[in-house]
Amino acid sequence: MTHPFTKLTTTASSKPPPPLITFTFLLILCIIGFYTLHHPYPSPATPPLRNPQTALHFQKTFLSLSSNYTVSSYLRDLTHHPHLAGTEPSLDTVRYVQSHFEQLKFNTHTVEYKALLSYPVHASVSAHFSNGTTVELSLTEKGISQNAILDVVQPYHAYSPSGSAYGKVVFVNYGREEDYRALEAAGVNVSGCVVMARKGSVLSRSGVIFLAEAKGAIGVLLYAEWDRLRGGGVERGTVMRGVGDPLSPGWAGVEGGESLDLEDSEVSKRFPKIPSLPLSFENAQIILGSLWGGFVPQFLNDLGRVNGGRVGPGPTMVNLTFQGKKKVATIYNVFAVIRGLEEPNRYVLLGNHRDAWTYGAIDPNSGTAALLDIARRYALLMRLGWSPRRTIIFCSWDAEEFGMIGSTEWVEENLVNLGAKAVAYLNVDCAVQGPGFFAGATPQLDDILIEVTKMIQRLGGVDSDFASFVQHAGVPSVDMYYGKDFPVYHTALDTYTWIVGHADPLFHRHVAVAGVWGLLALHLADDSILPFNFLSYSDQLQENKDILSNLLDQRISLDPLTAAIKDLTSAAKDAQNEAKRLREQEHLGGVEILKIHDLNDRLMLAERGFLDTDGLQGRQWFKHLIYGPHDEYESKLSCFPGIADAISQSTSMSKKDGEALIQHEVWRVARAIQRAASALRGELT
Repeated sequence: MTHPFTKLTTTASSKPPPPLITFTFLLILCIIGFYTLHHPYPSPATPPLRNPQTALHFQKTFLSLSSNYTVSSYLRDLTHHPHLAGTEPSLDTVRYVQSHFEQLKFNTHTVEYKALLSYPVHASVSAHFSNGTTVELSLTEKGISQNAILDVVQPYHAYSPSGSAYGKVVFVNYGREEDYRALEAAGVNVSGCVVMARKGSVLSRSGVIFLAEAKGAIGVLLYAEWDRLRGGGVERGTVMRGVGDPLSPGWAGVEGGESLDLEDSEVSKRFPKIPSLPLSFENAQIILGSLWGGFVPQFLNDLGRVNGGRVGPGPTMVNLTFQGKKKVATIYNVFAVIRGLEEPNRYVLLGNHRDAWTYGAIDPNSGTAALLDIARRYALLMRLGWSPRRTIIFCSWDAEEFGMIGSTEWVEENLVNLGAKAVAYLNVDCAVQGPGFFAGATPQLDDILIEVTKMIQRLGGVDSDFASFVQHAGVPSVDMYYGKDFPVYHTALDTYTWIVGHADPLFHRHVAVAGVWGLLALHLADDSILPFNFLSYSDQLQENKDILSNLLDQRISLDPLTAAIKDLTSAAKDAQNEAKRLREQEHLGGVEILKIHDLNDRLMLAERGFLDTDGLQGRQWFKHLIYGPHDEYESKLSCFPGIADAISQSTSMSKKDGEALIQHEVWRVARAIQRAASALRGELT
């Protein structure tokens, strides 16, 4: 086939052009060449830096557009009925959020996944006392209407195996290793018993169950801490290990895609093998008050007010029965996109999950209402002439309560694009729980957060949807909320009425969270130079390195870590100085604009350097070697989960092997920090 340009040239060459036309053509080419040389990126591809005063005007306008009534109306609409993921009522919230974005004229779409979810069929607990009496403990929550009893899912642990456990009861406090050591010192053996634990802040729900299973228990009863639940509620939750759909570990559960069998060892290892159920505090006290047996002084503060610190075994016997069903269900993530004007291939993501165990007024729809209000305000800004420099994506996740499934599947499906294009992920789960504003972040975002809050925490847990972004994709992230705890967590009492009566009667806190959340996104989407400061990162690493040096034997060298942190500090200083010089430029030509783009790319990609393809030992999905979950134990380190794991594991190894394991993890972290420093410099070795 003849190329069309060849044909055009042949046809046009039949008659030579006049000299004047030739001269004019050459003159135009020279002008174009001269202009291209001096203006290699003409408008509108890379327009000049935005006027800071204009940006400030839009930020102030955004804050002025707040409305308590609007946020409260969103929340009221979202919480009319329960909306557990995978159930028919949950589709109402999908349609509500999607319709809201569409009415704002945003580019809106949904993404569906197939995921294995877990629901209860039947559950019962009976206590058999030494005097021969038996009590059937009601699993129905107090203080809720008859309609609510019929509407909400009964209290249960998702992914608990079906089965019965009948045995003497042993109280194990928080169910930690140190609690079992205290029991052992008191001569108490939990093997063959049903253990009762109270949920604490160190071990996850699954951590309590799996450790009890390892200690030989045949079942677990778990209740919330006595000073958290006083209203008769019962805390539902998942007991699956890890995050994401268990049938598609590491890849997205798309229609027609690969799906493991339920019996596959990769799937089954994520579920406990002993049944468990949640109990109300009141029911837990009935059992705890009847225990005799061992006395554990360490538990006196927790149990002394009940029965003088006696922990069992028995003589009270418990019969725990649970029947559940696991089924593949369709889940729905909803997205709305505001395309960036200058850098459309750079993404700032705002996310919140939509599904709830019951009505979800606090968890998570206080966050959903704030997200919808930010979208409303951005739409009004666009009518006033604003467009973001970078693309903004609103993310409404499904099936978070079962193990961050919706967000994890999407991150796994879009991992390469997120790695190349995601600037930051801003997460809000429970926007309002009570008094006090809290924010967690990867450290390079500290400076921009300090403008709105002085309380900075880190993102090492797997408490919400930021986990996939930080710990698997290496995307800088923020998580924020009002209040640390609330007494209706995961219960049928988590209603709009409770928020109005207790958490935020006038919705001032909801408006405040939406303001902070939306303002952060405006900075990240509009600031010409990304507001990242990696000196905060190196300071945090140095602080944890100093803590680590006090925990380790001197035979383990931290020199690799010291050198790597020093290298990152140097690279961070250079980046800060470069950003300062570029901000001070009054007139920016094409070369300077290219330098800004290059600096932004390095600031964005440096976080990816902390990822390791092998991940954490035994939990390879978690790739981040600086921030990640510890392996179900208490650690003094807020960084270095792999090193913390190695320290914990070394206690059951020979001294030589334990030191070698820790030293290897130190080297792995050092190499990760060096990768981040190299990415920040943008240079090859």
